[in-house]
Amino acid sequence: MTIIPIILSGGAGTRLWPLSWGDHPKQFLSLISDKTMIQETLLRLKGLDIAAPIVSCGVDHRFLVAQQLGELGVNPTILLEPMAKNTAPAIAAACCAAMKQDMDAVVVVLPSDHVIKDVEVFQKSVMTAVGFAEKGNLVTFGIVPTFPATGYGYVKGGEHVAHHVYSLDMFVEKPCLEKAQEYLASGEYSWNSGMFVFKAANFIEELKVHNPEMAKLSIEAFEKAAVDADFIRLDKDTFGQIKGDSIDYAVMEKTTKGMIVKLNAGWDDVGSWSALYDISNKDGNMNVVKGDVIALDTTSSYIRGGKRTIATIGLDNIVVVDSDDSLLIAAKGKIQDVKKIAEIIKSREL
Repeated sequence: MTIIPIILSGGAGTRLWPLSWGDHPKQFLSLISDKTMIQETLLRLKGLDIAAPIVSCGVDHRFLVAQQLGELGVNPTILLEPMAKNTAPAIAAACCAAMKQDMDAVVVVLPSDHVIKDVEVFQKSVMTAVGFAEKGNLVTFGIVPTFPATGYGYVKGGEHVAHHVYSLDMFVEKPCLEKAQEYLASGEYSWNSGMFVFKAANFIEELKVHNPEMAKLSIEAFEKAAVDADFIRLDKDTFGQIKGDSIDYAVMEKTTKGMIVKLNAGWDDVGSWSALYDISNKDGNMNVVKGDVIALDTTSSYIRGGKRTIATIGLDNIVVVDSDDSLLIAAKGKIQDVKKIAEIIKSREL
């Protein structure tokens, strides 16, 4: 049995504009450490007995993936998605690639842009999940919630199977605050992490049951794929016929084989600049400062400089992010709206 990471690297990350944008979405940026987020995703598995990863990404990002994983001495299998079709088809095609290596392969599906602080706890949870995946289960990680978040989906645990392990009762959409408070108080709900562990063959079997058309087209797109140097180009015509959907909707909400491993390891999906502020080290004025910054009488702010000096005076709870061609200045409480800015800029380019 081979354990193969599947790294999903198709996101645009527009909520971290102006740094995460177009050719350089957030997974290719060094936001937390000197390593990029996709590099950190793979380094998190270091020490485990695993094979080289399969990375699913868009055509435009293929060289970044090869370069950044190459810097780690890793030679990944890189699957190129001709267009975005959400997570289920990308995972299905990657499972086909895994089965080509080993029909009994267990895959660990990981988004490429998350932060997990406690690597030891994470690795133990992965191996727990692998054990249940070997028995035919489709395992997801439920993040133990620390506050009543309204920005995450939730998973509800059912029967207690083992330490930190539960049957999967149901998925729940992003709740209102009142519902989120109920979920937190009950102890039965976890945040939906978007991370999964299962046998590649079992996932394909479940996809055939619950979404046979997607299964057929995903397999065909892989079988008709063209090898282009170090890349595998999924067949564009076939892949283009797929009605895209998430793994949650396509399989996990419908399967009877779902399991949850609860994970409490300092997880964050770094979905905004304020989230990055929350998980970063602060100075004496509760500021997070990166680059050439002079912050006078400035408190509780995230300020990230680029090639020039940034100076602030008398400000509180702001976000300033400078890039080569754009400058963001926002109240921290309004930072979620940065996605709207990215949409406006994109519409200008059409």
